[in-house]
Amino acid sequence: MKVTKNKGRVFKMNSIKYTSNSRIKELLQSPIGHDIIAKMLLQMGKSMTLVNNPIVRNIRLKQLSHLVPKIVNSDFIDTLLKLLNSEKDIPIGKDLKPKEVWWKEAVVYQIYPKSFKDSNGDGIGDINGITEKLDYLKALGVDVIWLSPIYDSPNDDNGYDIRDYRAIMSEFGNMEDFNNLLEKAHELGLKIIMDLVINHTSDEHQWFKSALKDDSSPYKDYYLWKKSDKLEKPPNNWTSFFSGSAWNYYKEKDEWCLHLFSKKQMDLNWENEALRTDLYDMINWWLNKGIDGFRLDVISYISKEPGLPEGNVLIGDMMGYRGIEHYFYGPRLHEYLKEMRNKTFDNFDVFIVGETPGTGMEMSKLLTADYRKELDMVFSFDHLENPGKVRFDTYKYDLNFLKKIFTNWQLNYGNNCWNTLFFENHDNPRMISKINSDLQYRDVISKLLAVIQFTLKGTPFVFQGQELGMINSDFKSIMQIKDIESLGLYKELIASMNEENALKRINAGSRDHARTPMQWNGEINSGFTTGAPWLGINIDSKNCNVESESKDKNSNLNFYKEIIALRHENKALVYGDFIPVKARTKDIFCYFRQLDGAKFYIEINLANKEKQRPKAISDYKLILSNYRESYTKLRPYEANVYRLDIK
Repeated sequence: MKVTKNKGRVFKMNSIKYTSNSRIKELLQSPIGHDIIAKMLLQMGKSMTLVNNPIVRNIRLKQLSHLVPKIVNSDFIDTLLKLLNSEKDIPIGKDLKPKEVWWKEAVVYQIYPKSFKDSNGDGIGDINGITEKLDYLKALGVDVIWLSPIYDSPNDDNGYDIRDYRAIMSEFGNMEDFNNLLEKAHELGLKIIMDLVINHTSDEHQWFKSALKDDSSPYKDYYLWKKSDKLEKPPNNWTSFFSGSAWNYYKEKDEWCLHLFSKKQMDLNWENEALRTDLYDMINWWLNKGIDGFRLDVISYISKEPGLPEGNVLIGDMMGYRGIEHYFYGPRLHEYLKEMRNKTFDNFDVFIVGETPGTGMEMSKLLTADYRKELDMVFSFDHLENPGKVRFDTYKYDLNFLKKIFTNWQLNYGNNCWNTLFFENHDNPRMISKINSDLQYRDVISKLLAVIQFTLKGTPFVFQGQELGMINSDFKSIMQIKDIESLGLYKELIASMNEENALKRINAGSRDHARTPMQWNGEINSGFTTGAPWLGINIDSKNCNVESESKDKNSNLNFYKEIIALRHENKALVYGDFIPVKARTKDIFCYFRQLDGAKFYIEINLANKEKQRPKAISDYKLILSNYRESYTKLRPYEANVYRLDIK
């Protein structure tokens, strides 16, 4: 390992040249090696403590194909070595104090516009509906609104297939409506960030239409085209995240074009400098409008391995997608992110959060450390499913795993990086339903999650309806599902199982659970629309809605208001040290947050049964709890926040 300087900045470099003779302990020195080993163990339901064993640490890479042949073969090792040797940077230490920046202190609220509030009775949420509810968001206490895509789109994937980056989807309104929303939000002190998709565009984008029409078009090279030497088969074995091959065949051109997502979402060729220039111009156009940042969709996928080689079958089977090793952390990713920031974001007071599926903590450090000038934050998804499970599995989520993941990131991510704190978004089912579907625990679990989210170090991201304690729907038929991912998976599943079992898997993980309309009241269509809603209303809206919870001082909504205010008033809950208590005790998640003269103690029972308190609390002042009466033991899912007097 060596240390170098570049423009006054210190960087650590990994001097190891990885070969098949390299040992596991050497792989762990690489950010990629560390995170891949962690990911493999997670998929196998194993702990990273396994690699602390001296025997395991000294295993050579070439020996793995003999020890675990079902997981590792020679092609796997070759692919891994290429990845390991592509990244020489190593994150620097974690001893720095965190820099105070507005977006670290903010609370972000994600809006899925199609499901938030319909203002004109067509059954589809829109921009004017969001404007109508700005006072609600201000009263909740959030600081930033994150809008899922509102750009012009044919809506194959609910707006994540953009047809025109500088126009508004007609069903959401127009640019005048957006300008009004932005102005009104800023008047209330609320900031707005946009959800931007620049890994791919719709096949109806003018760039792709031009590329399809004319081989000499300058836009032809904006996309990833490839001829196939396989008769009537795609040029490689990459699979789409939405089922099937990741390639579309265009007979008139006798060429294939890459789409990692739906067949109408065509991947962009970031190797093309003119494409990057066009994208940066568009980004600056929005920033000059006065928006306050971006969430960048699957941004870690923008750099693909040149030549688009075959995906390793074992890696594909392990991760669920063939070819992913060639783009989840591509060879020019850091270069592109640095260039983009230099030419856009650095000229404005904004923040950028990236969706980076597949990256672990060490790779995330290289993507977000403030001295590297790439992203400000990333979304890590490892905590959303228990080890060995995927979103479409039916199981009861174990909160002890959440504790383990969060504790690791709190202690080891470093103060020159910054965590995102979230449980829900537009792509995942409701967290309460995953933990325990028994409704008697619904409110205490909702508040428990809020305590965790607002008392750990990082920026909290709340998804619409989370503050109410919204839960999953119970879809009775595939006809009730609108999500393209779920529909594609269902089509695959019924080839090997009956419709009842296929629907059961869809119900476990469909993205539509998060996308059912916002529950404003208990009346017909939950106050979302006066027309027919685009997606069915959750029948739970009669019991769980803004109107009824606003009147109940003990509701989830009012608890969120309290804990958001508590976080805003106490920087110790933002920047303070995280000090775990009894970290190895099962079902107990307790920790201190401390900064200067302020100190808080957070005490949480992760189980659905009573537990002994891990330490005495007689000298602590209880300031917030998800139970109303005091008790000697910790009750099921109990979560308490105490303030300590420091003398």
